Amino acid sequence: MEPTLAPQPAANPLPAAVLRQVPKVLLHDHLDGGLRPETVVSLAASSGYQDLPSTDPAALGRWFRDAADSGSLERYLETFAHTCAVMQTRESLIRVAADCAEDLAADGVVYAEVRFAPEQHLDGGLSLDQVVDAVNEGFRLGEATARHRGQRIRIGTLLTAMRHAARSREIAELANRHRDLGVVGFDIAGAEAGHPPTRHLDAFDYLKRENNHFTIHAGEAFGLPSIWEALQCCGADRLGHGVRIVDDIAVAEDGGVKLGRLAAYVRDQRVPLEMCPTSNLQTGAADSYATHPIGLLRRLRFRVTVNTDNRLMSGTSLSQEFGHLVDAFGYTLRDVQWFTVNAMKSAFLPFDERLALIEDVIKPGYLLPGHDLPTEDRLS
Repeated sequence: MEPTLAPQPAANPLPAAVLRQVPKVLLHDHLDGGLRPETVVSLAASSGYQDLPSTDPAALGRWFRDAADSGSLERYLETFAHTCAVMQTRESLIRVAADCAEDLAADGVVYAEVRFAPEQHLDGGLSLDQVVDAVNEGFRLGEATARHRGQRIRIGTLLTAMRHAARSREIAELANRHRDLGVVGFDIAGAEAGHPPTRHLDAFDYLKRENNHFTIHAGEAFGLPSIWEALQCCGADRLGHGVRIVDDIAVAEDGGVKLGRLAAYVRDQRVPLEMCPTSNLQTGAADSYATHPIGLLRRLRFRVTVNTDNRLMSGTSLSQEFGHLVDAFGYTLRDVQWFTVNAMKSAFLPFDERLALIEDVIKPGYLLPGHDLPTEDRLS
């Protein structure tokens, strides 16, 4: 897309072991999109769910990746019917959340915000509050297990309302009730086309009155109007994906760049972009890693973060996402740290806690012998 702006791939890309070792921050990860295949099989057996495409964990994992790799967001979202079906009891929610925390910690993630839609987990008779309590209990259990293994992680929960449904105000109030009990913010998700974020203004206005945080899926399968509405009408703190902001950026043949007014606003206001490279390829929001808008946006110093979206459907981890970007753009540890600090600055945590994680955990974690030492960026 912007060959004169993209850095050349490095001759010696960062080893996968180094990418796993360094501390990372994850802001966009769906709980129901990150189950272990063996957990799906186990929970289906215990609950009597019989519609899985396969009961062999390896084959099931391949099925999820193949089904998601369709180039269609709508088809991508269909895969969640199976994972949500086995997440309808307190015990299953605790197990899935604990697995999530352990898996992220093993990948070197030190802080994560994991989102899920409580309204999709009521078929077993749980209330919305019971669903949230179970997930948070699982996260705390997984954090404790990780600590025993010498791994550090903290997880904040984002409660998601489905944009095609009519429960967003209810879920916003749920998020506010649990905001000091593990929930750090709110989100809306689901197919963008035909379901603009402005349908949920009541929920966003409520959250703003309560001084609460929220992010909005926008600019993934739909274009600039979705981003504009999320920011200027709804007041989003962050953008989930935001890939299509590049539609407001013109790149000339000589490498010159001109930002439209919306793109300039997003950059000037340091609006965090929760980008998910592999997922974007699967849903058709990008054509390849090498042409993913993240390359241009990083060069232009937008507040870009790197995320997994759905680890099961994409067959990925945060370390693997960075590995793809290292291969495509020649990124170094300095770049990986830059993305990580961006994410930590953008987390829905109090300022002093974000700063402590940056100074005491993230920056020291990138001082690795034999690798280039990161330097301070003037603006991030």
